[in-house]
Amino acid sequence: MRSIPWLIRLKPLLLTCKDTTSITQIHALLITVGLYPNGSTVSRLIASYARAGGIETARQVFDKTPQRGVDAWNSIIVAYSHERSPSQVLGLYHRMIAEGVRPDSSTFTVALKACSTLPDLHVGKEIWRQAVDFGYQGDVFVASSVLNLLAKCGRLDEAKAVFDKMARRDVVSWTTMVTGILRSGQPLEAVDMYRRMQKEGIEGDGVIMVGLIQACSELGEITVGLSVHGYMVRREIHMNDVVVRTSLVDMYAKCGKLELASRVFREIRFKNAVSWGALISGYAQNGIAGTALELLIEMQSSGVKPDSVSLISAVLACSQVGQLKLGKSVHGYILRKLNFEQILATALVDMYAKCGSLACARILFDRVDSRDLIMWNAMISSYGIHGHGEEALSLFLAMTVTEDVKPDHTTFASLLSALSHSGLVEAGKCWFHKMVNEFKIQASEKHFACMVDLLSRAGRVEEACQLIESMDSEPGLAVWVSLLSGCHNCRNVMIGEVAAKKILESNANDSGTYSLVSNFFSMAKKWDEVSVSRRTMKRAGVRKVPGFSSVEVNGKHQAFLMEDRNHHQYEDILQTLDNLVHEMTSISANQDSVCLLNDLVGD
Repeated sequence: MRSIPWLIRLKPLLLTCKDTTSITQIHALLITVGLYPNGSTVSRLIASYARAGGIETARQVFDKTPQRGVDAWNSIIVAYSHERSPSQVLGLYHRMIAEGVRPDSSTFTVALKACSTLPDLHVGKEIWRQAVDFGYQGDVFVASSVLNLLAKCGRLDEAKAVFDKMARRDVVSWTTMVTGILRSGQPLEAVDMYRRMQKEGIEGDGVIMVGLIQACSELGEITVGLSVHGYMVRREIHMNDVVVRTSLVDMYAKCGKLELASRVFREIRFKNAVSWGALISGYAQNGIAGTALELLIEMQSSGVKPDSVSLISAVLACSQVGQLKLGKSVHGYILRKLNFEQILATALVDMYAKCGSLACARILFDRVDSRDLIMWNAMISSYGIHGHGEEALSLFLAMTVTEDVKPDHTTFASLLSALSHSGLVEAGKCWFHKMVNEFKIQASEKHFACMVDLLSRAGRVEEACQLIESMDSEPGLAVWVSLLSGCHNCRNVMIGEVAAKKILESNANDSGTYSLVSNFFSMAKKWDEVSVSRRTMKRAGVRKVPGFSSVEVNGKHQAFLMEDRNHHQYEDILQTLDNLVHEMTSISANQDSVCLLNDLVGD
């Protein structure tokens, strides 16, 4: 009877001890009073030693215990799980089964978690079969663990089968399914699963909400995104968490809702580099380069060090507005403050090319020791932008022959575009043929669009039509736009009308496309069709965005808005343009082909 008060007092003490010295003293006292070994005492000692960082001592206690029940086994298995030793967990599990000890829900849950960590699908399935044999198929914790394993290993159909058979599904099992589907790259299915979860009255936690926000980002699903955001606000789910708010900023930015993205961003109390990067990237990717660059400056002023994401976005913004001087400043900052990663180097190569400094782009490209395919593609594309088709082809050959880098569909799209802008028709046809027959890359719509552009620029629109007819799939908008542009330049009204009608049927959402159609019909003096194209544009809700161009001269950035008569050098600009048009007209008078003039104007 005297032992009962000791037992009652000493066992709770084990739970409060945080160092192995105190636990050892209690352990010695338990032995002295004859309360060790005892089933529950052994389990608590193992757990206490492990929790205090004494996993070796915990294992010694376990190994020296003569008769070990399921609680002792679970304690040591859980201890190794907390130590992130999945192989030890599975070794103990198999030893437990071999010794004839019946596992329980906790055993199966931790063992399956270890299989997910490794991951080991084969062993996990065997443990799941044993769990079913022991009657734990309906256990929500065991089932959720096998769901996580199956989802992590990409066996979503099997995971769904287990999920659908569960008698009771809690928030953990729902979260496991949604996050598993997201990991497998199926955001649409994840959103559908969330809607099903709502119908069953299950409230999601912060993990599932962040996952859904990311899914909405990928899908551009603003309606569901707003719903998830509203739900989180009403339920006060992690709304002060910087990760959650940053996910919302990213989602709104990718859905084009920059005002909402900015509002959520401003509500973040402690902004980090990731949250700044999400907003800067959002503005840059939506073409609002000026604001992106202003945010980068504000980020630095607030004391947050820009990371690679923020700087890549800043480089992209410089590319969009031709800010070469600022782009060089960002380049300098990267060299001083960060490891010069290849992704940053690739962005800088692209920026220098788009800002007109092809020489700087090539110098930087040559200085990178180990170049991946993306960087090669960027440099080939850079030559294409500047109409240097021969240099692009030379670089392509160096990549494939000298460096033995295998090209992909993007490489050929860049190469064909470069050859098109240089008027190298036969070379373009040759490499298009080689792409399909030698490199075994199936021609995509983008490749066909490049070839149609190549032929149309050279006035060979009939040949371009024949190429379109050879396509296995229905030609898309890009193909018809390339053809119409060529027909407009060479004044081929008959074929151009076919292309224009196809474009109008496609319900394009780009104002430039409708302008091309309208200009073509104006050139052909088909005024009724001009009216139709403008009505179609209005019906589609597309507004014509004023065009602008920009240039940097002597370190100063100048932007020119179309039909802007308020520029302080308007008269000088107009006079220069008149002189250029006069020169171009003089050149065209000496040429046999009207297409040459149109090519010059187009370029």
